[in-house]
Amino acid sequence: MHVEFTITRADLRRFLVLLALAGVAMAVLAGCTEGADDKEQDRTSGGYSRLVAQQPSQTMGYSPTRNTANYWIKTWSKPGKLSYVYLQNGDGDLLGYYVFKGLPVPYCVSLTPPDKVSGTSDAGVVRKAPAVDGVYYGQGDCSRYYGIDATTNSYVEYTAGLGINVLLYDQPLPNRPNVKPLGHTRLDEEGKPVKE
Repeated sequence: MHVEFTITRADLRRFLVLLALAGVAMAVLAGCTEGADDKEQDRTSGGYSRLVAQQPSQTMGYSPTRNTANYWIKTWSKPGKLSYVYLQNGDGDLLGYYVFKGLPVPYCVSLTPPDKVSGTSDAGVVRKAPAVDGVYYGQGDCSRYYGIDATTNSYVEYTAGLGINVLLYDQPLPNRPNVKPLGHTRLDEEGKPVKE
């Protein structure tokens, strides 16, 4: 099979004019965008560099933040450590308490990654991954918590927010005999957890 293709002078002229117009448009657009953006970026970068030179950030010889984070790790890394969760209303009154094995966990915590990448790592699409129970969840409700009751090993769930504050301690609050237990575990006169 043989096909002949002919280009007329008018076709060639149209093509060259379009090619020239496209080149001019690209040059104009590139010139406008580059200059304006570069000037603003240079000004911001120059101002930042000048301020850093005049006012360098200080360093610390001791980090109270790291100390507190390490204290948290030491406190809660002990197996069987009890947590005392007190719920407080907006007026500051304690409504009740739970005693948990370990810390209460918000619903927005997951043991598996919440996302997965489909395709190659360079050009992949990020999608929701299924949770450990085989279903897909949204971002999670960080105002809902669950935990393990200290004496019965029962599942306990509660919601914070809506005027309810959560106070979490690693020891029971002293001198609070009128605060009622909300779960299966109560504190005796010595502050020891006992089954309700």
